[in-house]
Amino acid sequence: MAVYTEVGEAELSAFLTRYDVGRLLSYKGIAEGVENSNFLLRSEGGTFILTLYEKRVNRADLPFFVGLMEHLAGKGLSCPLPVQPREGDALGELAGRPAALFTFLEGMWSRRPTADQCGAVGKAMAGMHLAAADFPLQRANSLSVDAWRPLLDACGEDADRVEAGLCAEIAAELTELEANWPSDLPKGVIHADLFPDNVFFLQGELSGLIDFYFACNDVLAYDLAICLCAWCFEQDGAFNVTKGRALIEGYQSVRPLNAAERDALPILARGASVRFLLTRLYDWINTPANSFVTKKDPKEYLRKSRFHRQVRSLADYGVTMDFRTA
Repeated sequence: MAVYTEVGEAELSAFLTRYDVGRLLSYKGIAEGVENSNFLLRSEGGTFILTLYEKRVNRADLPFFVGLMEHLAGKGLSCPLPVQPREGDALGELAGRPAALFTFLEGMWSRRPTADQCGAVGKAMAGMHLAAADFPLQRANSLSVDAWRPLLDACGEDADRVEAGLCAEIAAELTELEANWPSDLPKGVIHADLFPDNVFFLQGELSGLIDFYFACNDVLAYDLAICLCAWCFEQDGAFNVTKGRALIEGYQSVRPLNAAERDALPILARGASVRFLLTRLYDWINTPANSFVTKKDPKEYLRKSRFHRQVRSLADYGVTMDFRTA
């Protein structure tokens, strides 16, 4: 979440007349994130999140994102629900941007996730995958394996300014990923960005999932691999096998992985780490210093990529042999 487009009180009040939420009482920008402009808004009708979709988001994808949240909420998953206006659809326009109003989700994200929280995330992700199984809209993953080499090409030799030899190292890894990327695993709607700041907890319990703006149709186990990268490494860069086991077993308890998915998890995790390494690297190199986009250190995911390359079995993720026969 972030604020790139400022909104005046008068134009916001006019926008809210579309909804049965009463008079605007207050609003303020939310500073975190990189993709869209977000505001915490209070009106006579309650507390809401206002999202303005910025240029990095394809306008044609918005019906998928908004429809998915409506679908998941209808299946009982706790996520922001688009507020329906009295007339028209949930997507409007404000300050020259597509805009939507969402229900407010109580909770806070964990800056130092525990093993129990990793287990809860695994269960929630599996529940989301099952709930989205009959969602009718489709959206291809624009950041899957076929998009990674063009990202590296766009970085070029500038990658070596981040670390000597980095361009060649990533190119070699891409060659292996492209040759071995699994194509016959179960697919469906995935979140594709379920980092800790997109999961809320309240009084020790997971209270909901947010930020579905990378959601797409892809390999379900790839979503789990992304979470292995995002949730199970400590601040010193070490992989925490207790958290890895909790995450995978939490997922397994709701949606059991088949043998092919289990065998593919290490290479999916290699791909997940390279995906975030490359998008961070691209932003690091190509984003102007005065840009509003928050640049994140690509070296974090370089270290994770190197770890996953050394994985030889699920035991390296903390999973015992008993899991393989579950």
